[in-house]
Amino acid sequence: MPPSSSAMDQVVYADLNLPRDSGPESSSPSSLPRDVCQGSPWHQFALKLSCAGIILLALVVTGLSVSVTSLIRKSSIEKCSVDIQQNMSKTTERLSLLNCPISWKKVGEKCLLLSDTVNPWNNSLADCSTKESRLLLIQDKEELRLTQKLIHDKAIPFWIGLNFSLPEKKWKWINDSFLNSDELKITGDTKENSCVYISQTSVFSEDCSTENKWICQKELTPVRNEVYPDA
Repeated sequence: MPPSSSAMDQVVYADLNLPRDSGPESSSPSSLPRDVCQGSPWHQFALKLSCAGIILLALVVTGLSVSVTSLIRKSSIEKCSVDIQQNMSKTTERLSLLNCPISWKKVGEKCLLLSDTVNPWNNSLADCSTKESRLLLIQDKEELRLTQKLIHDKAIPFWIGLNFSLPEKKWKWINDSFLNSDELKITGDTKENSCVYISQTSVFSEDCSTENKWICQKELTPVRNEVYPDA
């Protein structure tokens, strides 16, 4: 049996009055509080304090760098000044007069002392040591000539620092160097226990136990020029 028109009207009405599905509600996010973006007053204060600290640290580091650079430069200048003064002092000392002790004679760059007494060669060697010197070592013919000019008596011989070394069978200076045959022409025996002396005119070898005068040598002593203030 077909539905009546009254029933159909109710169905249509019911359909038309069905609740509408409005769908999910669109919600916009709520805006953040303004204070969240700006931060709290304490946070802002801490940030400013950090910035000030960084700036202060940078200034301190810069100042220290400048100070260290200045100190290094000053130290270098002072060192150069000291070096210059030392070099000037050395030059002045080198140019100053070089003197020998009293009673010593200047020959070249040496000071020589001619003894007044006689002794065997070994005792003469020991005596020079007590005077902070040593028996004469003659370097060349010119030094021999100048030394012989100091000897006023032709008959008086003077020991020098040269003796005969038996193992090598050579003439040997007391500084352990050997005689160059071109330096001295020695007259006399060449045997064990032979020592050399010089006179005004000759170079001779003789038994080391013989008593002769001797010649000591020492290096020249630099003399500093001192300036005293006016009294």
